[in-house]
Amino acid sequence: MPTRQEIAKSLESIFSGISHLNESFPDRQFTIDGRLVGDIGEVIAAMVYEIDLDEVSQHTHDGTASNLGRVQIKATFQDALTFKTVPEYYLGIKINRDGTFEEIYNGPGQPIFDHYAHRSGIGEKLLRFPNAQLKELSAKVPEEQRILRRGG
Repeated sequence: MPTRQEIAKSLESIFSGISHLNESFPDRQFTIDGRLVGDIGEVIAAMVYEIDLDEVSQHTHDGTASNLGRVQIKATFQDALTFKTVPEYYLGIKINRDGTFEEIYNGPGQPIFDHYAHRSGIGEKLLRFPNAQLKELSAKVPEEQRILRRGG
């Protein structure tokens, strides 16, 4: 059974990492109670893709893709991504513990909504969809409807 000291040491490491992220990326909050993974995903996406992040987080979109328009960025460490309102474009990534990531979905938000239109609460509540299914949907997105990567 873990001791209080082990929990305290682990939390110290977590908060030290959060402080480092806040210093490195001052436009994001990296709060442990709900925004940490999302903010990490946003900065990874902005580093890798041609996306300019909004200075203040918005409800439906997180930034603008240079080649397309407004984009919502979703990130996870798990096997599902969340979706609520239909964004112009949706970029979903699965982050690995070493900071690398896998692109799960890159394209317009409407095909996700259309595919799950039968699901109760779609467009109204935050729902989780399996990465494997989102990857299948992403594979059908034409190249010209994908957010460009930097340098390529």
